[in-house]
Amino acid sequence: MKLRKAFITGVSSTSLKEKEISFLKKYKPWGVILFSRNIKDVQQTKRLTGQIRSCFKDSKYPILVDEEGGEVSRISKIIDTRIFSSKYFGNLFQKNKNEFLQKYKVYINNISEILKIIGININTVPVLDVIRKNTNKIMGSRSFSGDARIVSKLGDYCIEHYSKNRIGTVIKHIPGHGLSSKDSHISTPIINKKKKILNKIDFKAFKKKRSLFAMTAHIVYSHYDKKNPATHSKTIIGEVIRKKIKFKNLLISDDISMKALKYDLSENATKSLEAGCNIVLHCNGKMKEMEIVAKTVPKVDNFILKKTSQFYNFLM
Repeated sequence: MKLRKAFITGVSSTSLKEKEISFLKKYKPWGVILFSRNIKDVQQTKRLTGQIRSCFKDSKYPILVDEEGGEVSRISKIIDTRIFSSKYFGNLFQKNKNEFLQKYKVYINNISEILKIIGININTVPVLDVIRKNTNKIMGSRSFSGDARIVSKLGDYCIEHYSKNRIGTVIKHIPGHGLSSKDSHISTPIINKKKKILNKIDFKAFKKKRSLFAMTAHIVYSHYDKKNPATHSKTIIGEVIRKKIKFKNLLISDDISMKALKYDLSENATKSLEAGCNIVLHCNGKMKEMEIVAKTVPKVDNFILKKTSQFYNFLM
């Protein structure tokens, strides 16, 4: 595990190509993330995750997926979860808490069982962004609510039930994407709200979360750091995420190939780690880009080793 490097990579298709096998064995990324392009059916995905783990000879090797339900479902060829968005469950919670608790537990239990069968042990949920009237449509139904208290409470339920199923969770997009009117895949959102509002609403939703992982927002919070998005901001990561929110576990960048980050891949990776991210995420499975990231990032440090060991113990 000491030889692994501090990045998560994507792969290109439904099975590993020879070049990808060589890449994984040579550069030893901390984890691999799967998307819809990688998931066709149960047996195929089991073979793919088995291929990945055989490169490391590690049955617990971290394999992630972005399975939120609703608009963001990567396992849709296995099960249709389009109606089960965060918004669906947020609305249900406000209408009938008992019905919510029953349905949400059943939903997470079933998703967890599928993930375990196909060999995935981390799901990048819950989304803890507090939605507003002008929130960019990319968030759509991905937020539980416009009420930070509801977002926080449902986030706790989400983490708890996935944890009971021994699936790791990734709270996102820390410290809060809800005020963004821009899509960070395309450009850099800038939030000019004062610290008081951010602390009372957006940051509040992320506090006291018992998740082993968190994913950063590629957003500039101008009252904290006028220049750098959270992923590249020592101030946001140090003062807000680590001190105010008190998140103490592994911090993963959002995808460093997104247009919200203005530098080339190598510099995006370096700036993320220098700012305080522990692991950088690169998703698209393009070999040339993967190699740039792999050559840029260092080996995992003692903090990552300690937290990874906790994750492995959690899986038992």
